[in-house]
Amino acid sequence: MKKIAITGGKGGAGKSTCAILFARELIKKGKQVLLCDCDVECPNGYLLLGQKLKKPVEKIYAEFPTLNKTKCAKCGLCVKTCRSNAVFQGQGQYPVFIKNLCSNCGACWIVCPNKAIEPKKEEIGQIFINPVKKNFWLLTGQANPGLEETGPVVTQTKKIALDFAKKKKIDFVLFDTAPGTHCPVISALMGCDSAYAITEPTPMGAYDLNLILDLCRKLKVPTKIILNQSDLGDKRKIAKIAKKYKIKIEKEIPYSKKLVKAYSKGKLLNFELD
Repeated sequence: MKKIAITGGKGGAGKSTCAILFARELIKKGKQVLLCDCDVECPNGYLLLGQKLKKPVEKIYAEFPTLNKTKCAKCGLCVKTCRSNAVFQGQGQYPVFIKNLCSNCGACWIVCPNKAIEPKKEEIGQIFINPVKKNFWLLTGQANPGLEETGPVVTQTKKIALDFAKKKKIDFVLFDTAPGTHCPVISALMGCDSAYAITEPTPMGAYDLNLILDLCRKLKVPTKIILNQSDLGDKRKIAKIAKKYKIKIEKEIPYSKKLVKAYSKGKLLNFELD
């Protein structure tokens, strides 16, 4: 089973589009393919495939800290331990947990000498599975609205995807990551055999390509470049960055009205890429 990430530093460069076109080529060759949408804050793979997210097959939970004031000695050890700065404590006051910053690591209740911090389980996301074709499945992770730290949702989405892939004897798992280089993207990239960085020939596209290639290098994920809308800008900046990292531009996709129409109608799987 090959695990391949479709990623990119810049949003709107065509990452999800390329992921589906890549899946289509593998399907045509008779491969068993699972596309895992790890852009959990804004998953759109199901829209581009003309699907609907119905009943979730699984819910994702995380544990958040709650304080038992009768046990708390106000020692401040939880504040010093939290690397996410999710615990605030005023002088002489009880610690306050900032849920939006919490990464659910559990360090605070582990170090508390009086066991005053207790974990509380809460739902943070859902998993959906769509059987799109006989040999093609879409697995979508979706974080609950307003959730700030979505890395745990991505991690659990990947785990469920890999378990499903083993059960179905999948040949290729394609992980469509969120744009950027933040924690949810790192969670999606970790453990992948290779990655494709999707970019466009613009100054911002070049800048963000440099960031994502640097990240992939640090994570030791071999990466190739796909240049989308290759005929609409100056691709010399992209070529310069590719040379810097000694990475090949694997494919150039020119702008196509036909592709735009297929995208807007949710029919990318039927699109013939010239």
